[in-house]
Amino acid sequence: MDYQKATNIRPEEHHVSREKRGKILGHGKSFKGCTIWFTGLSGAGKTSISFALEEQLVSYGVPAYSLDGDNIRHGLNKNLGFSEEDRRENIRRVAEVARLFADAGQICLCSFVSPFSVDRQMARTVHERSGLPFFEVFVDTPLAVCEQRDVKGLYEKARQGLIKSFTGIDQEYEKPEHPELVLKTARHTIEQSVQQVLDLLKEHGIFSKFAMENNNHLNGYASQFDGTNDLVVPELFVPDHKVKDLVNEAENLPKLEIGTVDLQWLQILSEGWAYPLKGFMREDEFLQVLHFNTIKKDDDRINQSVAIVLPISTEDKERFAGVKSIGLYHKNDLYAILREPQIYYHRKEERCARQFGTTNRDHPHIKMIYESGDWLLGGDLQVLKRVKWNDGLDEYRKTPNELRSKLRQLGADAVFAFQLRNPIHNGHALLMTDTRRQLKQKGYKNPVLLLHPLGGWTKDDDVPLPVRIKQHQAVLEEGVLDKDSTVLAVFPSPMLYAGPTEVQWHAKARMVAGADYYIVGRDPAGMAHPLGTSATPDGNLYDATHGGRVLSIAPGMSRVHILPFRVAAYDLKQRKMDFFRPENKEDFDFISGTRMRKFARNGEDPPEGFMAPKAWQVIQDYYRSLESKS
Repeated sequence: MDYQKATNIRPEEHHVSREKRGKILGHGKSFKGCTIWFTGLSGAGKTSISFALEEQLVSYGVPAYSLDGDNIRHGLNKNLGFSEEDRRENIRRVAEVARLFADAGQICLCSFVSPFSVDRQMARTVHERSGLPFFEVFVDTPLAVCEQRDVKGLYEKARQGLIKSFTGIDQEYEKPEHPELVLKTARHTIEQSVQQVLDLLKEHGIFSKFAMENNNHLNGYASQFDGTNDLVVPELFVPDHKVKDLVNEAENLPKLEIGTVDLQWLQILSEGWAYPLKGFMREDEFLQVLHFNTIKKDDDRINQSVAIVLPISTEDKERFAGVKSIGLYHKNDLYAILREPQIYYHRKEERCARQFGTTNRDHPHIKMIYESGDWLLGGDLQVLKRVKWNDGLDEYRKTPNELRSKLRQLGADAVFAFQLRNPIHNGHALLMTDTRRQLKQKGYKNPVLLLHPLGGWTKDDDVPLPVRIKQHQAVLEEGVLDKDSTVLAVFPSPMLYAGPTEVQWHAKARMVAGADYYIVGRDPAGMAHPLGTSATPDGNLYDATHGGRVLSIAPGMSRVHILPFRVAAYDLKQRKMDFFRPENKEDFDFISGTRMRKFARNGEDPPEGFMAPKAWQVIQDYYRSLESKS
């Protein structure tokens, strides 16, 4: 049938090419626009799959939009009924709208019964004439199953004769003969069906497998743990069979002895936490981080808010002039070879001003930067072995790939991360428990907590890592947190105390490890201002709310689900930690870290319900040991 009625018209060519649209939409040099046409009986699962697929594509940063039959008939096609002629016009209009979405660079997801083969072929032809990919997906669900799922009662009305020409009852459904994909929803979950469609897109080059996996490293999208994916974070370790040759090569290379914090950063790089970095930053990477808080990977910007650099002395700079490779040692133990080195001036004031917002040398990490070398050494790393600290805690230092594997083994369908450098009190536990409850309300079956204390360098007055791990274990043993849905591991990064800048790094690294939700604390990565209240009204270096607010708008972090920190305090009436209610502020007591330490040093117990007894005993023993030493 020829639908063309208007005359004296002609198509006009756009000035913007599809390639330019693709670049603007973040597709790089390729164009991703296409249409996926879900067809099947009412109740087959078309819309459920389409909406779930739309959600996942958008989480990847891919523009996608679902056109649903009921929604379309509420607007564009509200003047159409269900006669054969109206059905055909319904599909024609939808096909043309889908073509426009696809031409604009979107992935258009159409879920329509579309019972007639000729209409589906018309929709395909509309796209093929415009050079746009069209994928027909047959949602093949038995009629009996569709009737069981019928929440609207349409099948029952059709069998009673109240609805005429209802597909599957008194109107034939013409099954697709050669669809690009057949989904069996009676046997597979929605998540598994979504994955099959994603695989179809990969197979046809709409996405490369590598690109989608890299996005997953940052998103931690829940379905990565459904058993259909086995994502691998790129690491910098050389294959075992090459280690011996590289060790022999290193014997003839110039050597650089690196410090403990440098080795911690080497561990971060080697295990893939700082993807896509392949080594200590060269100058262009350093500048990107200082000025944009991101690293460019192909045509994408990936968040990287902290500089991972290797300071060296002027003497070492002169020693390395013209060399192609350098062996990196810690306490005379070879860990890596740095290739194609670049040496550039260490502008310490600029680095500190941009990363910390201050150059005050009483800040502990800034002090360390100013005392480090005047030059920076960048280059790709070939890492010969895992960093081990042999302090009894290496079992907790799991790589991103090991954590992903563990989370899959636990059957996690969502992972929420909580980073801390302090002991856990019952207010923290309340927040984490409530987060799991909220995720289950969203429909997740098994949300898992990644309890991830920072394990690198910290300032002298912070509680040491061994004490914190022992205290966290006590919290789990006492059942304050559910140990069956919690993974306790150590994040090997040094602490910077860089506030909103650093919290981006903490969140990005956890996404690499598989977390898709991140709990932002109050004043994350913050500390007191070295000049106290003479510098800021509250005496703190950073505003307590800025970390969470910055993270929610940070470049290269739009796919991260941010969970705001709910303030908890001690409820004097209920004698337990509870979420603070301003209208009953007189019922709450905020027990500061200073008061907690005073309780511990004096051998006093905090109020009942503030912290699990065994966990408190660990803290008390630690602070009393400090008193005895002093």
